[in-house]
Amino acid sequence: MNLHVISPGPLTTVQDAGRTGYAARGFRTCGAADGYAMRTANLLAGNPQAAGAAVLEMTLQGGKYQFDGDAVFALAGADMPAALDGRPVPAYTPLLARAGQVLAIGAARSGLRGYLAVFGGVDTPPVLGSRSTDLKCRMGGLDGRALKAGDVLPIGAAPAMVEQRWQQICAKGANRPLGTARTPARPWRFLGGRKLPLFRAVPGPQTDAFTAVGQAAFVHGVYALTADCDRMACKLRGPQIETVDGSDIVSDGIVAGSVQVSANGQPIVMLADHQTTGGYAKIATVISADLSAMAQLRPGEKLAFQYVTAAQAVAGARAQAAVLDKIRERMK
Repeated sequence: MNLHVISPGPLTTVQDAGRTGYAARGFRTCGAADGYAMRTANLLAGNPQAAGAAVLEMTLQGGKYQFDGDAVFALAGADMPAALDGRPVPAYTPLLARAGQVLAIGAARSGLRGYLAVFGGVDTPPVLGSRSTDLKCRMGGLDGRALKAGDVLPIGAAPAMVEQRWQQICAKGANRPLGTARTPARPWRFLGGRKLPLFRAVPGPQTDAFTAVGQAAFVHGVYALTADCDRMACKLRGPQIETVDGSDIVSDGIVAGSVQVSANGQPIVMLADHQTTGGYAKIATVISADLSAMAQLRPGEKLAFQYVTAAQAVAGARAQAAVLDKIRERMK
């Protein structure tokens, strides 16, 4: 079965859990910016190895796609209204498309990135063990680029497997919306009448590069996303973070969630397409459980940070994994 791209959104790419094990050679991980939404969509579409199957990541607007065979699919992530042959369909629900049907996905009403998973996964050729699109290196996905009208994406499931999987889903009564149990609880900060998403971060690794005043500004200040945000990083604007003697360091490793502080004292949070090394001091690392929420923020939205311990970071990851385990159990 193939998925035909009638019209893509502004930036739609093939992504999976990312390209790991090659950072020493200069290759970035890439992968879904909102890994939690990707895994959820995969589980609902019937892919038990949620991190392994490739999906479509759609930014701001979904696009229009035609199935040339029967397919089980699911949508997750940003709130993008969708319709199958003109009939509205819900997100966070296993759905069945028949051959020839067209799925139209609109502009996000909230959030930034939506995910379309299909049973069997998007079956483009893997590069260095991953189907994720690296736009800067032009590798992975479909020719290393964003999708365009007329593209045809192979799906890795035979017709008989699709019908069998759908019957299994219906027999268990799993073909219903996931409801409010689809995401773990997240912390917020309340300032007067404002409710701000609160991002938990482990201090360091270059905490000593910042003054006590600078560290206090980081955890007590309110920051807003600038227009200069993409899959690589979110550049923020807010209280200046004071350093001891500048923010330049000898380049060292970068991970998703690293919070660099640039020469102007403003934080930059690394996302999926982050570089492998960087020469700005890192005041903190946003915990993995909160990175999905970061990937869904739009320019202009405001946020705050809170220091947590490594043990609290592990607890957050386990809470997120527990929700995914419940979804996996439901879809067995």
